[in-house]
Amino acid sequence: MNLLAHAHLSGNDHNILLGNFIADAVKGNKILDYKKEIQSGILLHRKIDTFTDNHPVVKQSIERVRPDFGRFAGIVVDIYYDHFLARNWHVYDERELSVFAAHVYGILARNLFILPHRTKRLLPFLIAQNWLTAYASFRGLQQVFYGMDRRTKRISGMDKAIEVLKINYDELFNDFTNFYPELIDYSKSEREKIIRDINNTE
Repeated sequence: MNLLAHAHLSGNDHNILLGNFIADAVKGNKILDYKKEIQSGILLHRKIDTFTDNHPVVKQSIERVRPDFGRFAGIVVDIYYDHFLARNWHVYDERELSVFAAHVYGILARNLFILPHRTKRLLPFLIAQNWLTAYASFRGLQQVFYGMDRRTKRISGMDKAIEVLKINYDELFNDFTNFYPELIDYSKSEREKIIRDINNTE
């Protein structure tokens, strides 16, 4: 899953959301640089990724687009799934997407001094271009994919990701709607375990 989904799956704990959001930029024992509540968010992120990567529906989505993107197919599907979440946000959350996005940006901005360098460098673009809401539109999604394509030195094929999405839209959307409720339930269960563990060690 990508940025929007990870934020959404963090629940209402700001520290867990922060850890979940920065997790990809925290490698190895760097996790020990953060307090335990943020560490818990990083671990939740990793569990979500493992659950997602091993789920047969997600694997099916990846196979649908592998001919177009090769080894980058999984990354593309992550972003497609964020598009489906943003486009159908009202199904999964009572808050307006714009309100939720502002909430996430606020948490990141208030914790700027502890963000990993990679996240700190990304944050101004994330906020200025409002990435979390941009996923909902093809235009916003196109900008995301163009940026990804540039970072892979134009070998990913992501410049054609919108075209591929449109061709496979119904099948991929069906995959997402079958998968995401399971991921919500799994993430909620893992969050509850994390909170219990934190409370038990205090």
